[in-house]
Amino acid sequence: MQPGNAGANKRRYMPGLDGLRAIAVLAVIFYHMNLGAVPGGFLGVGVFFVLSGYLITDLLASEWRQQGRIDLKSFWIRRFRRLLPALAAFLMTVTAWTLFMNTSQLLTLLGNVLSAALYINNWWLIFHQVSYFDSFGPPSPVGHLWSLAVEEQFYVLWPFLMLLGFRYVKRRGRLFGLILAGEAASAVAMAVLYVPGSDPSRVYYGTDTRAFGLLIGAALAIVWPSAKLTEASESRSRRTIDLIGGAGLLTILVMIWRVSEFDAFLYPGGFVLLSIAAAAAVAALAHPASRLGLLLSWKPLRWLGTRSYGLYLWHYFVICITNPVIHTGGINPALIVIQFILSIGFAELSWRLVENPFRSGKARQMWTNILKRTILSHQANHRRASHRWRAVAWTMPLLIIMILIAVNRDLIIHVSSATSITDSDTVQIPGASTEGVSRPSGPEYQQQPDIGRVDTDGNEGSSRKEVTDKTEVPIPVDNSSEPEAMEKPDSSELPGNAEKPSSITAIGDSVLLGAASELEELLPGIIVDAKIGRQLSQAAEAAAELKAKGKLGSRVIIELGTNGLFTKKQLRALLESLQDAHQIILVNTRVPRKWEQAVNDTLKQVAADYANAVVVDWYKASMGHDSYFQKDGVHLKPKGAKAYAALIASAVGPITE
Repeated sequence: MQPGNAGANKRRYMPGLDGLRAIAVLAVIFYHMNLGAVPGGFLGVGVFFVLSGYLITDLLASEWRQQGRIDLKSFWIRRFRRLLPALAAFLMTVTAWTLFMNTSQLLTLLGNVLSAALYINNWWLIFHQVSYFDSFGPPSPVGHLWSLAVEEQFYVLWPFLMLLGFRYVKRRGRLFGLILAGEAASAVAMAVLYVPGSDPSRVYYGTDTRAFGLLIGAALAIVWPSAKLTEASESRSRRTIDLIGGAGLLTILVMIWRVSEFDAFLYPGGFVLLSIAAAAAVAALAHPASRLGLLLSWKPLRWLGTRSYGLYLWHYFVICITNPVIHTGGINPALIVIQFILSIGFAELSWRLVENPFRSGKARQMWTNILKRTILSHQANHRRASHRWRAVAWTMPLLIIMILIAVNRDLIIHVSSATSITDSDTVQIPGASTEGVSRPSGPEYQQQPDIGRVDTDGNEGSSRKEVTDKTEVPIPVDNSSEPEAMEKPDSSELPGNAEKPSSITAIGDSVLLGAASELEELLPGIIVDAKIGRQLSQAAEAAAELKAKGKLGSRVIIELGTNGLFTKKQLRALLESLQDAHQIILVNTRVPRKWEQAVNDTLKQVAADYANAVVVDWYKASMGHDSYFQKDGVHLKPKGAKAYAALIASAVGPITE
């Protein structure tokens, strides 16, 4: 995530690598902005790992060849000088922002900040079981720093191992083989520890399971040292280099465009494929004869690449503080542009005021010059003023944020109202009755969401009936959020409901739990079995228990997907277990998390294969209705619960059996 450091030895500048950095950091930024065009944007981190492994090993190998030794102290000083000042400025700014603007998250943030400062954030997240993919509640503005921890751990350990390798393994081919063996062990660890259908955050965060990317880059540096690459190459060699590099770059771009975090193939081998593709691109871009290198040396790309570390640090914080707490209106292009401009602005300030001055060792001189041009001419005590302005310099990002606050007061409202309401917390759900509702107690409140993977066993089919807000029973649109202000629909208007009301059963999670009393009003006698944190994988068991008790009706409502993705195979198994039901009503989801679209697509595609299944489109019906939702953007206010219940009730078909 940062430019290579020439270190003690002057090395050839490889501008094409800055272009590759720009592509990688842009992919990560657009992924965090939730742009659907780059579902695999998170793979940019894997590209950075390969780049870091190559550049660091190339630096160490060059120093060994030239001097016959590796100056570990000098290496680490250069690394810390390059990384720590910018990180410190960022963490101080985030902490100050949270202290003044979002104190509810301060205690949680402090653990993240301390672990990030010590470069152990990835293991802190693993230990506390913090998911990268299915975290609920407001996102942490430092949640992306896990990758910096992986890289810094590599920087600490790898020079030792390379020193031993250069000293005791004389043949370059053997050293290359040993590094590849380490890479294979890491890749196998990821494949073995990954459990399909479960949250993959352990293998995603782990240094042991992500080291293969760094090691693939390191192995490349052993057999492809930049110092020995010259422009004197035959035309055929150039074509081969460009062909290999182009294939690698194309693979990276296609994976960013087509692969999502829910593709199961990533963990048994997909990440390794990405790393090999990145190594192929790096090999071509490092060669001075490469025409691909000239293409990626385009000045705007190089400019972004040199500031990729600052962009990576600041972009997620900008996104977190500018995103509205509740937003049901889809993508906001104006907001995305503003976020991108602010991210670049912070990155440029970081580069000019912190990163470049500290890396070059000119930080003290630069701040002294600034001091002389501003304050020293008006102060009698120059030394005292110097100390004062050093403190000001370190807090400049905070001052910029405060200016932004003054300009946009709505931002204050959005940020200060953010709270962490999760399915694993004790959620106050308005209007939920106790009769006929299965409520969690004790350890179930701590149930962790179980996220599934997308499989490819389903075929596209014509969409069956999708119920939206344009059905026969209108969704209440009264502006009041009080339950009594809403006119109750006459249950006689609902088709067939009064005939055999006890033949309707609803199975769901906390969203359904929040609308239980409204459903009971509209569908008298309905059996509602809803539990906080429930996954679709648990629905078949719940249905079997209800059937054994004689409480499984001929109309079954399934509302699941709030807490994570499920596979088409899992959904089909559930529908097959309910094959005797006359109607199965699948309610899709609105949840501001990555799996939202995948859940809704899976429901739509699988329901098309079952004649007794219908999809209720809550996502479409709730679009533009921010007032329906609690502060987490998922759980319902009284107004939203009534609209939700009316939409579901309108889908229940006539009961004639």
